[in-house]
Amino acid sequence: MAEFIAYLIAGVATGAIYALAAIGFTLVWQTSQTINFAQGEFVMLPAVLVLLAIKLFGAPIWLAAIIGIAAFILIFGVGFKIAVVDPMIRHGVLPLAIATMALSIIMKEGAKDGFSAEAQNFPSFVPTDTLSVFGAAISLQHLAIIAVAFAGIGALQWFVGGTRLGRQMQATAQNPTVARILGIPVERMVLLTFVINAALAVVASVLISPIYLAKFSNGEVIGLFAFIAAIVGGFNQVRGALVGGLIVGIVDSLAAGYFSSQYKLAVPLVLLIIIILLKPEGLMGRREERRV
Repeated sequence: MAEFIAYLIAGVATGAIYALAAIGFTLVWQTSQTINFAQGEFVMLPAVLVLLAIKLFGAPIWLAAIIGIAAFILIFGVGFKIAVVDPMIRHGVLPLAIATMALSIIMKEGAKDGFSAEAQNFPSFVPTDTLSVFGAAISLQHLAIIAVAFAGIGALQWFVGGTRLGRQMQATAQNPTVARILGIPVERMVLLTFVINAALAVVASVLISPIYLAKFSNGEVIGLFAFIAAIVGGFNQVRGALVGGLIVGIVDSLAAGYFSSQYKLAVPLVLLIIIILLKPEGLMGRREERRV
């Protein structure tokens, strides 16, 4: 029982990270109808930028965090929308998807060559002690990840559903043409969506890096599992991304704990195939029908 609780908590913590990245997939899909294949690298890079600020400027951790996070949100929130999405979306969804793949490679190789090819320790903002729960040793870092991630997702849900600005974002995602007719600044709402995506990536990066270290290859696994989570939960639902992230994280943790870590990648892929065959719109997704 103690072993199961430990695996479960670790799975929920990992799933919360996948959920943050999966929500980013969902937000970008809703506003631009494309998949950001650089989403995993979006989670990898903020931690690298923070460590780079410490290395280059000798800044204390709090100042380095401000510099790295602000630079990331400016470049990969605002800059990504203006420099990549806007020019490419005019040529269709496929060129934009290819552009995000290229951006993923650039970000990964840039982190590798410009920072370090070796994994680097990232400072933890919570103690690294463990807490005994029913005989299971539960990491305080895992509990902090769950608390912060769920608080961030809850704040996003409140913002989207409970504020005027959030409702304007929803209207823009659902029907940009009608939103324009109603006087909603569509371009500004889309830009805000990309900034929120960058902010979610920052939260995920700061939470996960103290445990899995800051390294250029982190984005590969996180991006793949977050993509699976978005499909499992439902690509057109933020709630679906949350549910999918938790399911993938828990399944991943239990499979690695009770079977073998060699199945760490295989089990979520099997889950993905089952969901696609039985419920292609995802567990909480809605069918989208078009008449021609």
